[in-house]
Amino acid sequence: MAEDDPAVTASDITFPGADGAQITAYQAMPSAAAGLYPVVLICHENRGLTDHIRDVTRRWAKQGYVAAAVDLLSRDGGTASIADPAEIPALLSDDTKLQRHVDDFKASATHYGTQDFSDVSRLGMTGFCFGGGITWRAATQMPELRGAAPYYGPPPPLDDAPNITAAVFGVYSDDPEDFANEGREELIAALEEAGVTFEINIYPDTQHAFHNDTSPRWNEEQALQAWNDTVAWFETYVKNASGGATPTA
Repeated sequence: MAEDDPAVTASDITFPGADGAQITAYQAMPSAAAGLYPVVLICHENRGLTDHIRDVTRRWAKQGYVAAAVDLLSRDGGTASIADPAEIPALLSDDTKLQRHVDDFKASATHYGTQDFSDVSRLGMTGFCFGGGITWRAATQMPELRGAAPYYGPPPPLDDAPNITAAVFGVYSDDPEDFANEGREELIAALEEAGVTFEINIYPDTQHAFHNDTSPRWNEEQALQAWNDTVAWFETYVKNASGGATPTA
């Protein structure tokens, strides 16, 4: 989606993290001022806040949401300040930082609760690869989430599955070599036992990161199908969730 699409207004924003750090995010929302918009939080891959993730953020705005992609490298000066992109996965994937990443999304939800254009009673979250894993973990800790859509994300601790109150739509490849598929069946069993509202979709002839149209593993047909399925899921469980204020236009 073009950066200058007139239907969308986008910019970088900052808000305070739980630890007092200034967190940067890329925000996109409909240009028309029309009441309170539902919110989608977006967790990037282990490459940081890339142009692709900014594009995905604008796509959500086009669907009628305030969308925010949090830069989990904010404390390092932001993704763009990392001179060697090859260093980024290690900076993000350190297990000691996983809770901090989730906390940054909690802080972003708090931020949008203070804005006069966003309705956090209709809050969703999605993420890709590493970000899919963070989305799963956030779903176990953020009861305010109405919907979540982890894309090929590693499962959260299974003991935490009963804490999930969001309706979760999981997107996975059918590649047996995709590491994100490890433990998927055990996760499904845990979600079923916990009574979580969920659906796990496995897309044929795909590999890990098949949604990313800048990746050689992009599968255009299945990426579009997964996107449409996710949008429909969020229409039901986030945008049209009861208790929220619907935009007037």
